[in-house]
This record gives sequence, C-alpha cells and structure tokens, in this order.
Amino acid sequence: MFIIPAIDVIDGKCVRLEQGQYDRKQIYHDDPLEMAKMFEDHGIERLHLVDLDGAKASHVVNWKVLERIASNTSLRIDFGGGIKSQKDLEIVFNSGAKQATGGSIAAEKPELFFDWLDQFGAEKLILGADLKDGFVATRGWLHTTDKSWSGFLEGFMDKGVKYVICTDISKDGMLQGPSLTLYKEMMEQYPEMQLIASGGVSSMEDLEELREIGCYGAIVGKAIYEKNISLADLKDFNYAG
Repeated sequence: MFIIPAIDVIDGKCVRLEQGQYDRKQIYHDDPLEMAKMFEDHGIERLHLVDLDGAKASHVVNWKVLERIASNTSLRIDFGGGIKSQKDLEIVFNSGAKQATGGSIAAEKPELFFDWLDQFGAEKLILGADLKDGFVATRGWLHTTDKSWSGFLEGFMDKGVKYVICTDISKDGMLQGPSLTLYKEMMEQYPEMQLIASGGVSSMEDLEELREIGCYGAIVGKAIYEKNISLADLKDFNYAG
C-alpha cells in the first residue's frame, strides 16, 4: 500500500481544513515545496496536491505550486481541485502532475470525464469520490448531490476507471480514524478498483487496517502535520506495496 502525504494549498500556503470547511483552516507551512522536499527526503514517492482555491473557484489556481514541486522533486504528484475543463487538465499535466483527480467534474459532467479517459488513459486519471453522509459532494465539498457512492462508482467502473480516491468528509482533518466499514464495502463491491483511502487517518494502526482491507493507497495529512505519525515511522512501513 502506498502512503501518499497530502499538501492542501490556499494562497500558496500549506493548510489543513476540518471537514472541508474553509473557515476552519490552519496554516502549517508557508512553502509547500519545503514540505514536499521533506517528504521526499524520508523516502516518500508520491504526493497528493490539492488546490483548495481552485476547488472553490471552479478552475485551477495554484498551478505554479505544482510546477515548483514537480520541477524540484522526483515525487509522483496527483493533483486535484478546480479541474473543470480541458484547459485546466492540460495546465495540470503541463505543470508536471503525473495524475489528475476529478471529482466535481465527474459528478456534474460525466461525459467530459469519459472523454478524458479515452484521451489520456486510465493511468493518468483518478476519480474523486468525496462523500457526505454517503452521497457525493462537489465544488470544494460545498454542494451535496443526490448520488450515492455505489451508483456513482458503478457508472465509472464500467467505463474503465482504475483509480479512485474516496474521502469521507466527516472524517477529514478530524484525526478520528478512517471509515473502515465504508472502504470494506467498496472493495467488496468493486474488487478490481485501486482504492485510495482519504480522511481520518490518525495513527500507524489506521494504516495497517487500511492495508488489511486491501487499499491501494492511503492519503495522510493532518496526522503528519500534528506529528501523530512521524515520517521516520513511515520509512518502516511497506508503503511501496
């Protein structure tokens, strides 16, 4: 299982929100590149970079942060937040991201997401399934749809989606443990899916449990910033699967 640290960006700074609420923001570092280099120095291979300004604005905003990190590290970056058009997607890939995560666009314009799958391939696109009470949330988690996770995923798995990042919004940034039951149900229903769990990871024990379920990856954010999990501990974890 891959451990994938998260860097969430607002105004060019590394922040964390609680349950996706922009008014519950904490700044952890003024320079996301320095955080990314620290991850790389500890043997981390991947990075989940989220443009929170972009998610709110409905277009990519912090692409220069992506460009700096991609140019100055060897991290394999997946980028999400604000990808709403072909232009946004091209900016993300041209700025150095290896993968792009689409959540809102997949929920609101699935045919466009399918076109991107055909154009760029399943290796380069990650489906974002951000859930509030089991239903898909969009636009920086400010809007909740009537799509259940099961019905939402079905339409995309049939089209060849390989990677899915699922965030339980109620858990995100709360350090209360991940939604193990939810992820178990997802893996049972879609065993071919490469599931990346996001939200709530608070300890190494949480990571062990996610690995036991069969998750492909686990995104870790606040637990690292609050030092609940040390980067030295992650060195001993079989994050490269």
